[in-house]
Amino acid sequence: MLKKLGSKLKEQKGFTLIELLAVIVILGIIAAIAIPAIGNVIKKSEQKAQVQEGLQIINAAKLYVAEHPNATTLTLNMNGTGALDATTGTGTNVPLNDYLDRVEDETFVVNVTHTASSGKYTYTLSTHKSVALVDKPGAGVGAVADGKATEKELIEYTN
Repeated sequence: MLKKLGSKLKEQKGFTLIELLAVIVILGIIAAIAIPAIGNVIKKSEQKAQVQEGLQIINAAKLYVAEHPNATTLTLNMNGTGALDATTGTGTNVPLNDYLDRVEDETFVVNVTHTASSGKYTYTLSTHKSVALVDKPGAGVGAVADGKATEKELIEYTN
């Protein structure tokens, strides 16, 4: 029985050096392809997160306007010290921090204007990381780089 076991062990062969090198080369090729692809996925997800944060800021401005329906012209930012003038409906440096949680880029300004004839509000975001991503010439029909991003531009970027 020991002789049979000994002869079976002698029959088994391991991997040759060439086979091991071939496996290592194949793994290297796979890694060379996968690592840049993963890096691109991470970069795109970070950019989309910035744009989503820009949309969150505009939605917070909409909440502010919904709670202050007499607002006509506003400049909102994260930790402003101004206030809305209830008689004129205007305000500059109005704080928006009560409407936002965990905003990574707090260096934003939202300009809100109300058009009396149509009754619509226009929200533009500036000085935020998402603006640099969506505010490029040629990004949309007639688009020009103006340092501002509208809600429409942010939504189009995420789609």
